[in-house]
Amino acid sequence: MASALWHGFADMGSVEKNGAFVVSRGEGAYIWDGEGTRYLDATAGLWFTNVGHGRTEIADAVAAQLSKIAHFSNFGDFVPETTQALAERLATIAPVPGSKIFFTSGGSDSIDTAAKLARRYWHEVGRPEKTMIVGRQKAYHGMHVAGTALAGIAVNREGYGEFMADAATVGWDDGKSLLELIGRVGADKIAAFFVEPIIGAGGVYLPPQGYLAEVRQICREHDILFVVDEVVTGFGRIGGQWFASSRFDLQPDMMTTAKGLTSGYVPMGAVFIAPAVAEPFYAGAWWRHGYTYGGHAGAAAAAMANLDIIEREGLLGESKRLEASLHAYLQPLAEHPRVAEVRSGLGAVAAVQLVDAAEALPLVKTLREHGISGRAAGQGAMQISPAFVMTDDQVAELAAGILAALG
Repeated sequence: MASALWHGFADMGSVEKNGAFVVSRGEGAYIWDGEGTRYLDATAGLWFTNVGHGRTEIADAVAAQLSKIAHFSNFGDFVPETTQALAERLATIAPVPGSKIFFTSGGSDSIDTAAKLARRYWHEVGRPEKTMIVGRQKAYHGMHVAGTALAGIAVNREGYGEFMADAATVGWDDGKSLLELIGRVGADKIAAFFVEPIIGAGGVYLPPQGYLAEVRQICREHDILFVVDEVVTGFGRIGGQWFASSRFDLQPDMMTTAKGLTSGYVPMGAVFIAPAVAEPFYAGAWWRHGYTYGGHAGAAAAAMANLDIIEREGLLGESKRLEASLHAYLQPLAEHPRVAEVRSGLGAVAAVQLVDAAEALPLVKTLREHGISGRAAGQGAMQISPAFVMTDDQVAELAAGILAALG
């Protein structure tokens, strides 16, 4: 029977022909399909279920909030008390002390918010010519207009025409590429440089040694806002700390977040804005920007409960453990003739890159036959981004399942 649902990032002809993979429930690092078959969830939904599935504590917190007041806009001087409390809590873990928190409905919102704010900031300080926003090859920054224009995945831009004339892309792994762009167009035209500490959906590419510090310094020297996209790496996935910006002392001018903020239990995002960028807007400038559901009270309750779990159960440390165990169990797969390389060793992420990129999507379905729910990312890579509650035994189960699927 045909379904009315149009899936994201899908060949709908194939889905219509073969049917959807219906997820019925989840618990910890496992999910179950509609027929009751259990699968190890290799991707934590879509990088987001950091605390694992089935956390009734979060559901209960949301229900309690909705029974009081589901939401109230935080436009003007309004704010739900739970939203206010969450902002204060996030400010205490911000990589830059004194940061302001601007809530969104998700990662793509956060990116577009940062892109608009970067341009508006320069306008407010008397440099309106600084409008160009710069991203990197392979990078993914969500699917709103600014994020699509910024990202370094050309196929995601095909067929739409030009989104933004003043968006540019540089090499993903070489600070010289950014310097060359600055030399061509002039720093006085560039508003901001966006960087994922670990490139996520573009294929899980770890930053070369010293790269993040290098581009941070380039931006500082050329008066370009440095925006760190931590939609994937934030809230513990980087391993051992809340954010990659803290782990690598990046001191971002803005930091975009979402996914792990609520572990995906309710949609929510947040942009962390350093005091220097916020200052003009706290001194009289009025920024006409916001989202109806930004800072949703129910989502804020989910985030508070999620942060409680991460802190109480030491899940930042568990993510650091996964950094090592994923590397140890998955690296041997690099010896398989169908595998080009395994990218791992930083954060609770990894990628198994196939020699033939065309094999990635079929392999996702083969993985299910071996009890693994997986996903393809980048050009022919298998994405690994488990919940922080995944045990080392389950990592071994994951590696064994991938090896069996490879044949």
